[in-house]
Parts: sequence; structure tokens; C-alpha cells
Amino acid sequence: MMSETSENPATHEPVDGPADPSVTASRRPRTYVLVLFGLAVVVLLLDQLSKVWAEGSLVAGEPARPLLGDVVGLRLIYNSGAALSFGSGVTWVLTLLSVAVVVFIVLSARRVRSMPWAVAVGLVLGGALGNLGDRLFRSPGFPQGHVVDFIDYGPFIGNVADIAIVVAAVAIAVLAFVGIGPDGERAGSAAAPGTSAAGDEPTP
Repeated sequence: MMSETSENPATHEPVDGPADPSVTASRRPRTYVLVLFGLAVVVLLLDQLSKVWAEGSLVAGEPARPLLGDVVGLRLIYNSGAALSFGSGVTWVLTLLSVAVVVFIVLSARRVRSMPWAVAVGLVLGGALGNLGDRLFRSPGFPQGHVVDFIDYGPFIGNVADIAIVVAAVAIAVLAFVGIGPDGERAGSAAAPGTSAAGDEPTP
């Protein structure tokens, strides 16, 4: 009598049947890492290309060009500080902070087990790299380069990297509020010690 499960003669593995859960689980972290770094590269490219366009199409010191009525305009400035020109006199400190953020994200990327967190962290990384590139390679020189800002909101002027960072900050705040951690687990959802996965009977 033949067995109910046939085997592939070449590999001695079942021809049919579900994939090994451990193999599937091992592939998921790679997916999150790819999404994180892929999105960071996209944000970085969009940020740098938009800055090249701004420098070629706008003139520093000119009044803002209307983009969305009186709400958002286009005005080129070179910012030596952070948001609202904070820290203008210590650009090198902001550069070191940006480097620290990038290094921390890169080293922690493999711990992300949640797609929303992968997207949020990817946005932060891309935005941080975009502005860090300006501080490292733009005038007046390494590591005190001025960041190209050109999206005028009235109270402040920003760029694509800033938009990515703000969106990521909102997303991270929402994820923290609903209790979803970078590992994809909700706070308090883990089974208590000495209980089964269902949590209704103690394990022997």
C-alpha cells in the first residue's frame, strides 16, 4: 500500500503540503528590512532631486512663489540649523546627532517585525540621510553644510526630508498609542509565564 504523502526522489521531501513555518518566518524579517531600506532610498532620492530642482528654479532671497494659494509657497533658503533655524550656530552638533540617528537605525533594522514600523523607520532613515547629506557635502563645507529648504509653510520652510520625518513621527506616535511595538506585538498580548498560548490553562 502506498503512503498518503509522496516524496520527491531527488530531494526526499514531500511533493505536496504546506511550507515549513520556520522557513516562512525566517523570510519575514528580510521583507521588513527590504521595505525599510528601500523606502529610505526612495525618500533620499526624492529629497536630493527636489533640492537640485529648487536650486535650479528658485533664487535665494526672492519672495515665495505661491504653490497652494497663500498656504504653501516655494522659497529657497540655506538653513544652517534644524527646524525653525534652531541650532544655527552649532551645525556640527546637528551633524553628529544625524549620524547617531542613522547608525542607530541601521543597527536596529533587523529587530523590526512590523510592516507599519518598517515604513515609519524607513521614512525617518531616508529623511535623516537627506539632510545629513547636505550637512556633509554642501557649502560652506564638511561637516557644517547648510540644508536646502524650499517649501514655505509661512512659519517655517522645509524640504522633502522634513516631510518624511514628520509623517514618520506621527505614524510612530499612533503605533505607540495603540500599543504596537517594533516587534509587531501589542503591549500585554504575550502569554503570562506558566500558561498555554491560549492563556486559559497552566502548562505542565
